[in-house]
Amino acid sequence: MAFALSMDAFSISVGMGMLGLRLRQIGFIGSTVGLFHVAMPLFGMVLGKLVSQYVGVFAYLIGAIVLIILGLQMIYSSFSKDTKSFLQPVGWGLILFAIGVSIDSFSVGLSLGMLGAKTMVTLVCFGVMSAVLTWGGLLLGKKIQGLVGGYSEMLGGLILVGFGIKIMFA
Repeated sequence: MAFALSMDAFSISVGMGMLGLRLRQIGFIGSTVGLFHVAMPLFGMVLGKLVSQYVGVFAYLIGAIVLIILGLQMIYSSFSKDTKSFLQPVGWGLILFAIGVSIDSFSVGLSLGMLGAKTMVTLVCFGVMSAVLTWGGLLLGKKIQGLVGGYSEMLGGLILVGFGIKIMFA
């Protein structure tokens, strides 16, 4: 799941990598995205655990539905031609970029919180995978002209839908 959530960071980073970033900038951007991929699902998981106390039996179904909707939204957005970043990855532009690529982690954290996932393991996996894939995307974008971007987001969406269906029928 960490891989699936990080695919949008990868695909957007490929485009951003074509801005001619230095290796130091690439390292900082990937680390920032990794931190946001820890913070956003943490907030979601805390809220999800609170909600699950009141939702009870329906928590698994709600979590599965959230994952499926999120995955479908990622698949839909992979067909959009508007995937270029208009912000430079420094200052507020970097923060907006990190929030933009990690906002889906909040939703997934919400559903995982409802499902009772192990918090520390999940957050470490999300943070490390998103940082690594962001670095990879930035380096790849630095080398080539972003041919893979939309397909990787589609793959991430398909994986989330698959996890949602598995949870729903397990």
